[in-house]
Amino acid sequence: MLEKINNDLKDVLKNKDKFRLSVLRMVKSALQLDAINKMRELTDDDVVGVLKKQVKQRADSLEEYKKFGKEETVKSLQQEIDIISAYLPEEASMEEIISVIDAAFQEIKPTSMKEMSLIMKYATDHLKNADMATVSKIVRERLVK
Repeated sequence: MLEKINNDLKDVLKNKDKFRLSVLRMVKSALQLDAINKMRELTDDDVVGVLKKQVKQRADSLEEYKKFGKEETVKSLQQEIDIISAYLPEEASMEEIISVIDAAFQEIKPTSMKEMSLIMKYATDHLKNADMATVSKIVRERLVK
């Protein structure tokens, strides 16, 4: 995955796509910083984690700029999100998420919110490409019922 980003960076440099180049450079910088912090080569899972964090930061900023009516900045941030998201594996579908949560509930049989961490651990182990905030929200709703 890291190799693909590096190759695309070279291609974009040749094609002189300034916007895409700046986004890929920011991503590359974030990846290098993470590798330095971890003091090792990044695995594909590490790269996915960094990319998700980059998307989340931009999505949070996008929401703030929407509140203040900064449409040009919102458009730019959305383009950045789209570019970075292209490198991420496909997210787990809602059906997959619910299926794993159902299996977790059948196996663990939680009786209170105290078991939420057990359900979330099960979900994390079985869902590699899911938005864990969504998973957490669904689990919490089921436990409250």
